[in-house]
Amino acid sequence: MTQTQEPTARPVPGPADTSPEARYVTETSPRRVRVMLAGRFIADSYAPELLFETRRLPVYYFPESDVLTDVLSESGRVEDDPVKGRTVFYDVTVGDRVVRDGAWRCEGNSADGPDISGLIAFDWNKMDSWFEEDEEVFVHARDPYHRVDVMESSRHIEISVNGVKVADSRRPTMLFETSLPTRYYLPKADVRLDLLEKTESHTSCPYKGTADYWSVRTDDGLVEDVVWGYETPIPEIPKIAGKLCFYDEKVDVTVDGVLQERPRTKWS
Repeated sequence: MTQTQEPTARPVPGPADTSPEARYVTETSPRRVRVMLAGRFIADSYAPELLFETRRLPVYYFPESDVLTDVLSESGRVEDDPVKGRTVFYDVTVGDRVVRDGAWRCEGNSADGPDISGLIAFDWNKMDSWFEEDEEVFVHARDPYHRVDVMESSRHIEISVNGVKVADSRRPTMLFETSLPTRYYLPKADVRLDLLEKTESHTSCPYKGTADYWSVRTDDGLVEDVVWGYETPIPEIPKIAGKLCFYDEKVDVTVDGVLQERPRTKWS
C-alpha cells in the first residue's frame, strides 16, 4: 500500500471568497516555486498563483513568462472542464524525455472564478521534483491554510484492538490537523510491540513526511495497516519522530477513562 494524502471534503479554502457561487479561487503565493524535469528547471516563479478548488488539492499555476514554453507542445488532448472552462493539454519534452499530457492551460470561467487563461499548470506526479524556495516538496502543493499542531500531553490513552489492549500511555503526543481527527502518537515503550507486524506499506504527506505501517495480530485475526509512525518526519514536525499512532476509525480509543466515538473519515 503506497498512498498519498487525499483532499479533504471541505469548501474552497484559502482567501476569503466574496461570491458564494464561486467554485475556485486563486491567490499569489509569496514562495518561489520551481519545477524540475530531467535535471532542468522548466518553471521558476517568484509569484505563482495557487488555485484552490472545492474538494481538490491546491495546484500551482505559473505565468507563461516563468515557464520554458519551448518544452511544451500541444498533445491533442482537449477537455471542457465544467468549472475552469476549455482545457488544452501539453506534452513536456526535455532532451529525450517526453511526458505525455504533463501540463495544461485553462481558459477559465468568469462565472465560477478568476481569469486563469494566461497561466500554465503541471501534473505534480509526472514531474521529477518540486521546490518551494530551496526545499523540495513532496506529494502535492502545501495548503498555507492547512495547520498541523503537535502538543505534548499527560492524557491517559488506551488503545484496544479486537478487545485486546495494545497500548496504554500517559505521555501521548497529540497531533491536531485541519479537517482530520485528533491523532495520538505514543512512545513505543507504551505499545505492545509483540502484537505488531511491520508491513511494506508507506504513505506520504507533505506536512509530516513518509510513514511506515504495522498490522496488529490478536487471537481474533490480523488487523492490517492500523498503526503508523514517522521515523524521520519533516523538520517542522519533530515531536512525533519514532512514535506510533493508531487509526481511531478502526480501534477502540479510551481517553482519560472515556471511550471515544470512532470518527467517520475516508479511512473508516
